[in-house]
Amino acid sequence: MKSIPLLVLAGGFGTRLQSVVNDVPKPLAPVHGKPFLDFLLENWLEAGIVHFAFLLHHKAKSVKVHLNQTFAQPQFKHCQYQTIVEPVPLGTGGAIAHALREMQYEGDFIAVNADTWLPDGMQKMIEAQAPSMATTHVANCNRYGKVISQNSVITAFEEKKSQAESGWINAGLYRLNSQLLENWTEGAMSLEATILPNLVKSGKMQAVQCDCDFIDIGVPEDYEYFQEMIAAQGQ
Repeated sequence: MKSIPLLVLAGGFGTRLQSVVNDVPKPLAPVHGKPFLDFLLENWLEAGIVHFAFLLHHKAKSVKVHLNQTFAQPQFKHCQYQTIVEPVPLGTGGAIAHALREMQYEGDFIAVNADTWLPDGMQKMIEAQAPSMATTHVANCNRYGKVISQNSVITAFEEKKSQAESGWINAGLYRLNSQLLENWTEGAMSLEATILPNLVKSGKMQAVQCDCDFIDIGVPEDYEYFQEMIAAQGQ
């Protein structure tokens, strides 16, 4: 069976993190001498991903250099990877649509943000059916907005609220099909604002619940928390 490709959204400017990490792009943020991206790659490799596409823009050259070194290591010898650089920032949806055209790929794929840690998510998404979204439960979802689902079908997205509230959130990991983006017209497009709401309205979007740590290193406090977690594990 042909392996499903993983499209890694790694082209963002990392604006929120720049107060503590400004010399490297966000995926290469150091964690005890090791780029954050390396922790992700180890997790994805363990889950069974062998076909990687990295969607780049901001400081793309730095990420390319690191990937060249990483995929030259023995544990990646059975993998294939490519880098696709957006000519201009295209948003999450535009970046994915642009990459699919560059790859000349049709079919199911997995897309993931390169700044989030969800250790059990990738294995579950490999086993899921498109279209699906990984969701995770957090104590305070006012930073993200809430995902409402019934019988594993996502029924609504609730906007961010000012007061703290627990609930399920979008974990930034998806299994989708290229047909959803085949009408892209080359401009910037948000996956979260355009594609996902339409899928929810159609009643087709599945929720894949992940009961594990969720860490978004895009904000300094979560980046610090991830470092503390890795230190506690002795890695």
